[in-house]
Amino acid sequence: MKYILFAFVLLSFTNPKLYAQERKFTYIQFDVAVSVTGNPERYESEDYPNQKNNAFFVPDGLGSKLGYGVHYKKWITLGIHTGIDYKWDQKFVAVPVYLNFGLSPKVGEETRIILQAGYGKGFALGRGNLSGEYKKIRLGIGSDDFTLFVEIAQYEIALHEEKNIGNISFGISLISFDY
Repeated sequence: MKYILFAFVLLSFTNPKLYAQERKFTYIQFDVAVSVTGNPERYESEDYPNQKNNAFFVPDGLGSKLGYGVHYKKWITLGIHTGIDYKWDQKFVAVPVYLNFGLSPKVGEETRIILQAGYGKGFALGRGNLSGEYKKIRLGIGSDDFTLFVEIAQYEIALHEEKNIGNISFGISLISFDY
């Protein structure tokens, strides 16, 4: 009986049909975004009465992020992301390092709605040892490898008499899935 059990174990490890299929389930994500803020010069200025800037929002910064993680059928993602954010008006440069959780259900044949949430730590550059929590939420629409999104992010870093620094960004995301 021992020999039969040994033969069964040996055959099960040498039979290629019993091996689990080798699968890759990772992704790489690259984002570029422009943050916006409300336009303080929406109405005519007393200094320049003939000039108007009627835009509701004006650009206020740039950001780029890179992430790596695992996915389940391109529908659920979990990864570690980092990047750099720059806000012009506040002269603020920060590096977030965060976990990113995403849901991407299909709503059409090639279309997905993307919902991502991130939580981690943000580090201000050139400001000594300023750091704090980083939170973000993103809503987007796109395909398996290209997404247009809007994102709300917040750094819990006190700067210029403010308790935290937040931004609203619009951007594009490129995602590469390994199968």
